Amino acid sequence: MHTETPDIPVLIVGAGPAGLTAAGALARLGVETLIVERRPELSSLPRATSVSTRSMELFRSWGLEDEVRAGGVDVEWQLWTCRTLAESAGGMAIPIGLPTREQSSMISPSSPACVPQDHLEPVLLRHLLTQGGRAELGVETIGVEAVRDGLIATLRDVATQSVRRVRARYVIGADGAHSRVRTALGIAMHGPDRLAEAGSAVFRAPLWELLGDRRYGIYDIALPEAAGVMLPAGPGGRWLYGTVWQPGERDGAELTEERFAELIRLAAGVPDLQPQIERTGLFTFAAQLAERFRQGNAFLIGDAAHRVTPRGGTGMNTAIQDGYDLGWKLGWVLNGWADGSLLDTYESERRPVAQHNVERSADPFGSRRNPQGEVHADLGGRIPHVRVPQADGLVSTLDMLSPGYTLFTAADDAPVHDPAAAGAPVAVCRVDPVVARALGVPGGGALMVRPDGYPARELTAVAA
Repeated sequence: MHTETPDIPVLIVGAGPAGLTAAGALARLGVETLIVERRPELSSLPRATSVSTRSMELFRSWGLEDEVRAGGVDVEWQLWTCRTLAESAGGMAIPIGLPTREQSSMISPSSPACVPQDHLEPVLLRHLLTQGGRAELGVETIGVEAVRDGLIATLRDVATQSVRRVRARYVIGADGAHSRVRTALGIAMHGPDRLAEAGSAVFRAPLWELLGDRRYGIYDIALPEAAGVMLPAGPGGRWLYGTVWQPGERDGAELTEERFAELIRLAAGVPDLQPQIERTGLFTFAAQLAERFRQGNAFLIGDAAHRVTPRGGTGMNTAIQDGYDLGWKLGWVLNGWADGSLLDTYESERRPVAQHNVERSADPFGSRRNPQGEVHADLGGRIPHVRVPQADGLVSTLDMLSPGYTLFTAADDAPVHDPAAAGAPVAVCRVDPVVARALGVPGGGALMVRPDGYPARELTAVAA
């Protein structure tokens, strides 16, 4: 039996990092959302562990930076290559596209974090609920159809099999690589689907004592018998071991728990190590991009819009930034702060970044990149991080951004008004001339900035 539910402004399908970030961005703007997830519980797998500079800046702006970092480990985000972990003293550090701590301090009030996805997702879900958002786990989306002024989604409770239809003005497909929303919209994916095959094991073992002060986000194991990578996957000696091979080169079924334990001992260089294996799994590498990210009032974000390999650690971060970008833009439109043309900028601004990261992940050497080249793809053209003196100390220009427009100016006359801001609220931040110069503000002028830190317009004349 089908039952009707009240209309909602935004339905989000999928409660991974992309969907939870989009829902959080909307809820913070007071927009009613419903996020549904077919899994009865959030993932218990670490999956991605790299949280980039820009992703951490976004979580910082929500007051979540400390809570996110609490579930991670303190590392330098470089790759340490060595024969085994026991022989790590003879290894060397290789840049992987993320800034070091020292580099981060020059460009951001935050820095990349090593945090497993199964810690990050609950943090984002709790934040969503505190903002008044709604989430239903164990609910799958079995159909999406366009209707006048919106869409109707058919939802099914996984436990009871009861079905209901939800009418939403907008639908966001954040339901992963095999997105049902994308399938229902008839949007194709382009790019290779089986670039490589891989196996991984999540385990616990006291490996940090082998490494001393060589604490890095990823370890490349060169021993031929156990070639692969080791990644810290949370506190308490939790790790992930992964190995990759070409399609058809080996039978993944041979990677039993016993075989993984043997490979981990070899990679660690500790013959009597007894790793506690928690999970094992097999997966394939794909580097694909959706033909389009939008169809009418339906949008794709995260893995539903683009699939990347683990190379470079950009997958989860691209998804998070998709969710944030679409979330604030939908929020502005639904609050009457901007017209619908703002939504056209979602794909035009996010697609080049997604394409860059897809292509990078397809490169066998995509993990080894200079941060000077990759940081621009991550930060996305936002204003510079400049420390500004305030009553309670130095504050980053990025920490001064508001949910509406932020107007930076060195002019003393007040208040500043910009007729082009329309219905969006404008917060005025007066800075000294040196800071204004660093922001690119002309003498006597001002710079209007969006909530994501992207310059909206430069004003050469400031009107009182």
